[in-house]
Amino acid sequence: MLPTLVSVELARWQFAIAACFHFLFVPLTLGLTWILFTMELAYVITGRSVYKDMTRFWGKLLGINFALGVLTGLTMEFQFGTNWAFYSQYVGDIFGTPLAIEGLVAFMLESTFLGLFFFGWDKLSKKQHLFATFCLAIGSSLSALLILVANGYMQHPVGSFFDWQTLRMETISLRALFVNPVAQVGFVHTVIAGYTTAAVFVMGISSYYLLKKRDMDFAKRSFAIAAGFGLVASIMVIVMGDQNGLLVYKDQPEKLAMIEAEWNTQKPPAAFNLMAIPNQKEMKNDWELRIPDVLGLLVTHSWSTPVVGLRQFVNANEVKIHRGLTAYQALVEMRKGDTSQKTLDQFNKYKKDIGYSLLLKRFTPNIVDATNPQIKAAAVETLPDVASIFWSFRVMVGIGFLMAWMFIIGFIMVLRDKGWNSRLYHRLALLIVPLPFLANLCGWFVTEHGRQPWTVYNILPTSLSSSSISAVDIGLSMGMFVLFYSLLFAVEMFLMFKFSRLGPSALHTGQYHFEKSSNS
Repeated sequence: MLPTLVSVELARWQFAIAACFHFLFVPLTLGLTWILFTMELAYVITGRSVYKDMTRFWGKLLGINFALGVLTGLTMEFQFGTNWAFYSQYVGDIFGTPLAIEGLVAFMLESTFLGLFFFGWDKLSKKQHLFATFCLAIGSSLSALLILVANGYMQHPVGSFFDWQTLRMETISLRALFVNPVAQVGFVHTVIAGYTTAAVFVMGISSYYLLKKRDMDFAKRSFAIAAGFGLVASIMVIVMGDQNGLLVYKDQPEKLAMIEAEWNTQKPPAAFNLMAIPNQKEMKNDWELRIPDVLGLLVTHSWSTPVVGLRQFVNANEVKIHRGLTAYQALVEMRKGDTSQKTLDQFNKYKKDIGYSLLLKRFTPNIVDATNPQIKAAAVETLPDVASIFWSFRVMVGIGFLMAWMFIIGFIMVLRDKGWNSRLYHRLALLIVPLPFLANLCGWFVTEHGRQPWTVYNILPTSLSSSSISAVDIGLSMGMFVLFYSLLFAVEMFLMFKFSRLGPSALHTGQYHFEKSSNS
């Protein structure tokens, strides 16, 4: 039994809510682990206790964040079996491999050394504890790498083939799966975005202490490390974002056209839509602010390479659906026992487009009987909502450049040892703490929604990937998820605000602001 469109949409919403919530915690964990390593390295080199206190205090906030990340990550992974059973069955051998390694190796490594980080201060030497912190950071990065290898397959499926006898995707090269350039570049881009997020987090809270003029030495040193760390990370995330865009142009050109709201192929060098109001129904922009002759240079690094428009992709996808139907018809005959050379040749010639024929399942139960209007409708449905992708990308990029400028100013402030009393800058640094989290979510949205209507790009449509469970069951479970996550978020915010306000006084060393106040 095929899932209904309502159940598919609810399953998508449930996974999106879970993924968005989980992704609030992941980037901060990725970045904080390396900032903690930097702080503790300074402690080991200089022997100054303030760096140890910095490591322990920011580690408390990491621990809160890590616990919430684990809870939300577990519930998200279970959805592959509950809500996305056909997807798990169809590509489980491929997708499951990096996820299994992540759970058995990376997560265990990360969790073990997290325990040593918190409970090993009095049991390990300085260098041994520093090594534990290093392994914690490595474990968190390795976990991200393996998850993004799995996601990279969904974006750019490699190292596999369709077995017509089992009706599943089978692995032919684990090496191709793991060195998939989309996964590798995506990993670097995601991890560095996490570094930027953590640096903004530390710099913003440190600015709060500077505004309050308390624990100044602690705050200045935390601010300095965050500013230097963030300056390098924010510049690198822009560079890697550019590299990611080149891969999108190469492997997912439709997504690139959506990001740029390009409805028609322009003669290069094409104009760049700085802002626009896309009209999905009429396949045009109702309004646009354009910069002439720079689109190709920005997205392809070429003055002569064209950026294909969305109208042209819709026409090309209609052709692919027709070719996929030919392969599907051959597959039906092969499953009935006709393995003649003619049928095999017909299947092999068009099998790369067989996924496009499956798009017709939304319009007719028997796709071999699809009419031309249904094929045209399926081709149009290969475009997700362009406006949301277009604007999400620009919000992400705008925040990225804002972060870079804040780090540049902050780093100059550190080098000159001036500006510590600049209330305007420190207020801005505190206010922008939520912005990198928003940028991360926008980037995730562009990546995942821009892949639609595919779960596995060009191979498996999302409309066929979910389980055959009722919309009512999914709606009820989604309601419980939202309630549970809301409670978790409330706990997270309470603890984060509590310890952030306390600052290093939470360490109970007797030498910081609130402890001195109470003693006096």
